Amino acid sequence: MQESLIQSPSFARRENEGLFSARSILLAVSATLGYLLLSYVLIGFKTDQLVLAGIFNFFFFASRPTRRFILGFSIFIVYWIIFDYMKAFPNYRYNEVHIASLYHAEKGLFGINWHNGVLTPNEFFARNVSMAMDIAAGLFYLCWVPVPLIFASVMFFKNRNAFFQFSLTFFLVNLIGFIGYYIYPAAPPWYVAANGFDFHAATPGNTAGLGRFDHLFGISVFKNLYAKSSNVFAAMPSLHAAYMMIVLFYGLKFRLKAWNALFVVIMLGIWFSAVYSGHHYILDILAGMGCAVVGISLFQWWIRTRAGGRLMDYLLAITEK
Repeated sequence: MQESLIQSPSFARRENEGLFSARSILLAVSATLGYLLLSYVLIGFKTDQLVLAGIFNFFFFASRPTRRFILGFSIFIVYWIIFDYMKAFPNYRYNEVHIASLYHAEKGLFGINWHNGVLTPNEFFARNVSMAMDIAAGLFYLCWVPVPLIFASVMFFKNRNAFFQFSLTFFLVNLIGFIGYYIYPAAPPWYVAANGFDFHAATPGNTAGLGRFDHLFGISVFKNLYAKSSNVFAAMPSLHAAYMMIVLFYGLKFRLKAWNALFVVIMLGIWFSAVYSGHHYILDILAGMGCAVVGISLFQWWIRTRAGGRLMDYLLAITEK
């Protein structure tokens, strides 16, 4: 199938087109203007949008290899755009936000006896912080996006089939998680610590325990990150918990050997950091793990179907070296 696509007349014509052909320019301009216009209508203008559009156009027109790279990575660009656009459709408008019920469920299942009382694991850690754990939590949490993207980049050049399996699974797991946000809006632990069980729709993002990492190093990396949060009430499921599971699955599937040990360490570190920092309950982590298992299973089934196989062949063909 892949060879037939590469040898087809239409594919050959596209390969022979120059980087600045009328077709290429029309595609890039249409995609860029459409994205900027829709973004302005939905969430207003932000400089981040120009940066994203600039990166796409630079790679698209720089060379044919960079064009293939950015076309492949468009899967991640679409993911980011959908995530960003969720600001226009806050999940608390569509379903009740779960605050007290989730808190009490966490305490009932995972409560820790402490000084004649029962605390959630988040509350226990908030009373037992240490500099070493603050640093570890910050470093692990900084891995949740860069490591999957680095993994995808390496796979793009080393194993194109693995790249598309990973990136499409990543996209699917995120869609499942986003649906979960709207079905079950949920406040994170730090929200309860700051506001109790009352609902305040306009609550801004919060660094919670990760703010200690910023303070220790005199930086504002987490402050800037959580200032751009699409929705405070999207703690369940924890997609932070899902991402490294996807990396580990494909690391094992494609036999990356010793690297998988590192992936396990990072995965466990992120799970711990999410709870330690007050950003997620253990229940959120378990739900994120469930999203990863469902997404991976669905995708692995789908690529064995005719439609899945044909899409994979097409994606491999248009990004072939």
